[in-house]
Amino acid sequence: MQSLWMVFASALFSVMGACVKLASQHYSVAEIVFYRSAIGAVILFAFVRARGGSLRTPVPWMHVSRGAVGTLALALWFFATTVLPLGTAMTLNFSSPLFLAAFTVVASLVAGRHVRWPLAVAVAAGFVGVVLVLQPSFRTDQTVAGIAGLVSGVLSAAAYWHVRELGRLGEPEWRTVFYFSLSGVALGLAGSVVTGFSSHSWRGAALLAAVGITATAAQLAMTRAYGRGRTLLTANLQFSAVVFAALLGEIVFADRIPTVGYIGIAVIVASGVLATIVSARPAPRVPLAEPSTEK
Repeated sequence: MQSLWMVFASALFSVMGACVKLASQHYSVAEIVFYRSAIGAVILFAFVRARGGSLRTPVPWMHVSRGAVGTLALALWFFATTVLPLGTAMTLNFSSPLFLAAFTVVASLVAGRHVRWPLAVAVAAGFVGVVLVLQPSFRTDQTVAGIAGLVSGVLSAAAYWHVRELGRLGEPEWRTVFYFSLSGVALGLAGSVVTGFSSHSWRGAALLAAVGITATAAQLAMTRAYGRGRTLLTANLQFSAVVFAALLGEIVFADRIPTVGYIGIAVIVASGVLATIVSARPAPRVPLAEPSTEK
C-alpha cells in the first residue's frame, strides 16, 4: 500500500532530526539547511540523469511556492530541534492538521456556516494538548524555540498541500523534492552568508551527510505517499514520527519529558487524527425547508 511509505518517511525524519540536533554542535541552522539541501539536490540530479528523466516542469511557480514555504518550515523546525527535546519538537512540527482544522472552524464561524462539533472538539482538545506540552516541557529560554516549532507546523500544512497538488498534476516525486532542495540551497546559502560558514571536522561532515541522505530519502517517501497513497491514511500515518522521535530522544539524548508533557503529546496526536478524519468527510447537507402551506 502506497500510504505505508509515510511510516518509512516518518522514521527517516526522526533520524534526520537526531542528526540535526547533533550537527547543531558544529554548524548554524542556516548551514545545516544549506548542506542538507545541497546533498539532496546532487543525489537527485545524479538519479535523474542516470534514469534519463527530465527536470523540466510545466508548473515552475508552484515548485517555487512549495520550496519557499517548505524551506522556511524546515529552518524553523531545525531551530526548534536544536533547543527542545526531540519528541517535543517533532510533535509541534507535526501539529499541522490541528492548525488546518482550526482555520476551518474559524472560517465557518466568520461565514456563519454550521461548525461540525467533532471538529471543534478536536481543535479545542488539541490546543489543550499544546498547552500541556509547552508548560512543563519548556524552560524560559525555550519559549522562542517553542513558537518556532508551532509556526513550522503551520507552514508544513501549506507545504503538504502543495505536495498533494503537485502529485495530482502528475509531477513525479523526485522532481518535487529536487526543486524543494534547490530552494533550500538558495535560502540556506543566503542565511549562511549572513551567519558565516563553520570549519569542518570528520564528525561534523559525517553528520551533515547523514542529514542530507536521510532527508532526501524521507522526502521521496513522503511525496510518494501523498501523491499516490490515500490522503486520509497518509495524513494519519505521519504521526508515527512523533513516536519514533520520542524514542530516539530518550535513547540518544536522554530526553526527560515530564508525564504531563507526554499526555499533551498524546492529546495532540489524537486530536490531529480526529481532525484529519472529520475534515476528510463531506459536510452533512442541510435539507431545504419545505415550503409553508399556511397563508
